[in-house]
Amino acid sequence: MASVSKISPALKKRAAQIKLLLMDVDGTMTDGSVILLSQTDGTALEIKTFNAHDGQGLALAQTAGLRTGCITGRESAALLRRAHEMKMEFIYMKQPVKMPAYEEILQKAGVPDSAVAYIGDDLPDIPLMRRAGLAVAVGDAVPEVKQAAHYTTKTLAGHGAIREAVELVLKSKGIWEAIIDKARA
Repeated sequence: MASVSKISPALKKRAAQIKLLLMDVDGTMTDGSVILLSQTDGTALEIKTFNAHDGQGLALAQTAGLRTGCITGRESAALLRRAHEMKMEFIYMKQPVKMPAYEEILQKAGVPDSAVAYIGDDLPDIPLMRRAGLAVAVGDAVPEVKQAAHYTTKTLAGHGAIREAVELVLKSKGIWEAIIDKARA
């Protein structure tokens, strides 16, 4: 897994202000695969794969007092379970246009755009990335998302990119070493 290398002063300043970490799901928390397993009754069972390093990153974010959430266009029982396991405060599914959910979350959280980090990978994420104080593109995001980002992870989606973004924020806040001692399984 890649680690955050040297952080520029401008990026550090942005990341140090973050209080709320929001993200897309498919292609960000996962590698973008949507696996459908056919059932004998004609229905399909959806399977998603989540990375344990991303889970640890979200747990570290919680420990550090960051609030977390996701905004996704799809509805998924697997995501709902994972988001609850990760104690995400804001879970918005079936959002074909993400901006209304983003604005509602900001209102509920009582934070400005500058206190929000948004992690995305594809075109529907760009409007939110343009507003967020820290826009993060996963390593395999589409070129337009990378152009809109303040930071692009070295790690690919579903393989620790969320963890890398959390490390960036916590290192920028100067609390990474203290949080390591509080890591939990």
